[in-house]
Amino acid sequence: MPKKVISKRKARSKASFLNNLPYESGFHFYTAVGNCTGITATNLSEFAAKLQVVPVESVDFHFQRQDFQKWIAETIGDKELAERISLFGAAHSAGDLRKEMLRITEERITELTGLTITNELAQIGTTVPLPL
Repeated sequence: MPKKVISKRKARSKASFLNNLPYESGFHFYTAVGNCTGITATNLSEFAAKLQVVPVESVDFHFQRQDFQKWIAETIGDKELAERISLFGAAHSAGDLRKEMLRITEERITELTGLTITNELAQIGTTVPLPL
C-alpha cells in the first residue's frame, strides 16, 4: 500500500494553526456580553489549557454564540477543528461541553504536533489545575 504523502505546503499550513497570534487576535473569554473574565488564549495550546480554568458559564456562553468555532475557523484557520466542535450538541451540560471541547481540541493538537497538552505543559514546567 503506498504511503500517504503530505505536501510541504499542506504541512506548513497545518503547523501554522499552532502559531501564536497577537493578543488582540486572541480568544478573549467572557461570561456574558460586557463581562470579560480577563483570560485570553493566543494559540490552540493555550486555548485548550484555558478551557480547563475559565468559568463554565464562559464555555456555555461562547458555545451558544458559536464564538469558539468562528475564532478557530477564521482566526486560527483550522476549519476542521471548528467543524468537529460544531458537531457536539449544545443539549449537554456546560461541564460536559467543556470536557468534550477539551478532548476534541487536545486530539487535534496531538494530530498536528504529536504532543499532548500534558506533555507540552510538562516541558515548560507549567501545570493547570482542573476545576472541581
